[in-house]
Amino acid sequence: MNENLIIEQMGSEDWEQVREIYQQGIDTGDATFEKKTPSWEEWDASHTKQCRIAARMGEKVAGWAALSPVSNRCVYAGVAEVSVYVRQNYKGKGIGHSLLEALIEQSELNGFWTLQAGLFPENIPSLKLHYKCGFREVGRRERIGEMNGVWRDTVLLERRSSKAGVNEA
Repeated sequence: MNENLIIEQMGSEDWEQVREIYQQGIDTGDATFEKKTPSWEEWDASHTKQCRIAARMGEKVAGWAALSPVSNRCVYAGVAEVSVYVRQNYKGKGIGHSLLEALIEQSELNGFWTLQAGLFPENIPSLKLHYKCGFREVGRRERIGEMNGVWRDTVLLERRSSKAGVNEA
């Protein structure tokens, strides 16, 4: 990891840079089904407050990661979906790995026992990152969504915590 990289809690003051990075991911066509970035209020309402982090290089946000609940049913309170995005000109420097490892640690401290990710099979770097951080393939969701007139598959990955949600015998 770059010694100038600082990972800390993301706040509303980071939104413009976070939004810019998110839009870069959207523009690739292989990061998300989203077509445009949401407002801060929409994004804030759809992501957990305790698990959202930013990777900083000086004043620049180099990447971000956050969790979204998969359901509002209490039985799924410890299950969340992972988002990890890195600024285009910072890719390949280990920032995604640093972010995902920090997010996993933060998720376990906050009681999340299962993290999941739905990734396009064409997004090889993201698949490799998740596998490296302990995610496993659960299955492939064929033609799960339509994007620009083309039906796309996603690979469903999950990571089960060995710390959170484990009953002590």
